[in-house]
Amino acid sequence: MNDKPSIRVFCVDDHPLLREGISTIIRNQPDMEIVSEAPSGRDAIQRFRELRPDVTLMDLRLPDISGIDALIAIRAEFPDARVIMLTTFEGDVEVQRALEAGARGYMLKSMPPKDLVDAIRQVHAGKKRIPPEIAARLAEHFSDETLSEREIEVLRHVAGGNRNREIAERLFISEETVKVHVKHIMEKLGASDRTQAVAIAVRRGIMHL
Repeated sequence: MNDKPSIRVFCVDDHPLLREGISTIIRNQPDMEIVSEAPSGRDAIQRFRELRPDVTLMDLRLPDISGIDALIAIRAEFPDARVIMLTTFEGDVEVQRALEAGARGYMLKSMPPKDLVDAIRQVHAGKKRIPPEIAARLAEHFSDETLSEREIEVLRHVAGGNRNREIAERLFISEETVKVHVKHIMEKLGASDRTQAVAIAVRRGIMHL
């Protein structure tokens, strides 16, 4: 008989079907229990305060605030919080942001159930868990130059189909400055044109459409 207390798991996701699926997986484990579910970031912060779960599974994309923002808020109050980010995206920039914010794991929603429960046990034991394919993506872009906030802002306008003159008017800068920003963006992303720059930025999680 196992006298160890169960790992208390908290699931945060805005999709009821996914929450139910994860909860079912957790309930089928002899050493785990699901203590609560939350559909949004703000709910997650409040319920974490009330429940103090052992491991939290946090969706990256939530309807009110991002999973990373919720993680930052939780860890500001509870520095020892163990949070695993769940996502359908492999973008290296989002992974890096989550890890810098204190995530102990970063898992894809396409993973087999066994990988999820293994990750929960590892994180509960004080270890970190990042799948090999995500670690490889991080290593691939480790030395890349990051885009500045202004460059990301310009790129969002490019993605919106705006020409340089329109971007300049909206950002209250000169058209020549916009051209310089676009040139730097393409160089940093290794893009051959504006469309490819947008595609690369979205794939890597630098911005979202």
